[in-house]
Amino acid sequence: MTRKKRIYKKNKIVRGEPPNYLGQHLMHNKKLLLKIVNEAAISPNDLILELGAGKGALTEILSQRAKKVLAVEYDKKFIKILEKKIANTKNTKIIHQDILKIKLPKEPFVVVSNIPYAITTPIMKKLLNYPFHPFQKGVIVMEKGAAKRFTSNYVKDSYIIAWRMWFDICYVRDISRRNFSPPPRVDSALVKICRKTNPIVPYRDYLIFWGLVDYMYKNYQFPIDDALKGVFTAQQIKRLKRILRINNDIPVAALTEQQWGIIYETMVKYVPKFRWPKIRKGKLKHF
Repeated sequence: MTRKKRIYKKNKIVRGEPPNYLGQHLMHNKKLLLKIVNEAAISPNDLILELGAGKGALTEILSQRAKKVLAVEYDKKFIKILEKKIANTKNTKIIHQDILKIKLPKEPFVVVSNIPYAITTPIMKKLLNYPFHPFQKGVIVMEKGAAKRFTSNYVKDSYIIAWRMWFDICYVRDISRRNFSPPPRVDSALVKICRKTNPIVPYRDYLIFWGLVDYMYKNYQFPIDDALKGVFTAQQIKRLKRILRINNDIPVAALTEQQWGIIYETMVKYVPKFRWPKIRKGKLKHF
């Protein structure tokens, strides 16, 4: 075996390929690409933001359906390929920048992307942490484990609960690693995100809710009684549990988004403001 063909586990170099530091795996299945775009139900009036455009396989299809496409790509070698591919496409703009450093559009936009594995959660936070952003919906290919975590009924991360107050996040389908080049070590999944028509928590109160969920998620395995202490009185907790129809053993992570809405409404209505928990400094990172 030659040195070029060796597998370097430390840098994840396989078959002479350079290390994939950005965690980007390019899709090559044309039928699958069409299915992804169809799932997004793009209209001729839509502004599309594609995060991690790669060589433009998805970009080409998007440019045929949307009013405008903003294709974000950081890798210089891909930029050159993209420029050639969309040379005669007037409605597509290439943005050569780090995904996490771009400014989101100020007008309503849709995200259709095959995002880099390595920055999946930061990308989701960028899109969903602030309900005032004009992000409308998204169809995103991501690592399967992350997709399951974002859509699970047992939620281990407070920010996922916060997202669900304003967005529906649905697991659409599995995507085999065989559809990518270079093939990742794990399978992917397609996730669809839609802004709720009727948000569970008003946008104006997003910081109030973030404070509540952050406080209760000091440990996602806490029984509901322990999680509510310090905000609600013992009598309020007893009444709240009756309304929620839960027992002492249920952990915070098992609460539904509807139950979270009831807890929030109860706090705002019956708990004095000085006892409302505040979001910890730095918890909501501004991207």
